[in-house]
Amino acid sequence: MRQIILDTETTGIDPRDGHRLIEIGGVEMINRRLTGRTYHQFINPERAIEEEAIGIHGITNERVADEPVFAAIADEFWAFIEGAELVIHNAPFDVGFIDHELSLLNAKRGSSLGPVAEHCRILDTLVMARKMHPGQRNSLDALCKRYQIDNGHRVLHGALLDAEILADVYLHMTGGQTALTLEARSGNEQESAQHSSGIRRLDDQRPRLAVIAPDDAELSAHHAKLDAIREAAGECAWDGLPGWSRVPASGEGEAG
Repeated sequence: MRQIILDTETTGIDPRDGHRLIEIGGVEMINRRLTGRTYHQFINPERAIEEEAIGIHGITNERVADEPVFAAIADEFWAFIEGAELVIHNAPFDVGFIDHELSLLNAKRGSSLGPVAEHCRILDTLVMARKMHPGQRNSLDALCKRYQIDNGHRVLHGALLDAEILADVYLHMTGGQTALTLEARSGNEQESAQHSSGIRRLDDQRPRLAVIAPDDAELSAHHAKLDAIREAAGECAWDGLPGWSRVPASGEGEAG
């Protein structure tokens, strides 16, 4: 399964007000493993960036003045995402801006790129987070804190950085081990990736956890509790566990 974890930065909130893309960042993941392939591009939006937006992402008009316009990078970007599942935090925002840019491009040069949803599957991690953690804050920063992902290097929003962080968040949300994405990397690359994500590999030589056996009093209390359950319910699910032999509260017999 090919997935692109994607983020964008823009001149403002709503493309219907004429706002445009100014940065796109994406990282590729295949079968839940980062491939190392990324896409990152600043874009000249051909309009001014709102001050409020600059306060969020720190990208100024001067920074993008000499960057290519969207039409110049559209084909390369489309080739990167087409056919993949896009993993995006608050997907309607980013997809809305991408579709807006594609519609402007199509009208200008008569091409037929997009809309995104007709060529890519879309997975919204904000929707996922709200279902998993109802009533809680589910911003990217909040999720990093919840899953103990180090984003201390993230002062301002940036599309590629946010996409890389979202990849870690997504793997945690879906129960995957981020360490699996590091298997194909060299030792130095692994160490660097682990440091940036706040995830550490466990040493294969670590000591085994100690197993503490219950004493006779604890076993007797346990069996007495099971007998009470059997008497009240007529059966006890514990009796069906592999390796467990039913033992009366008096302590006669053995537990397997």
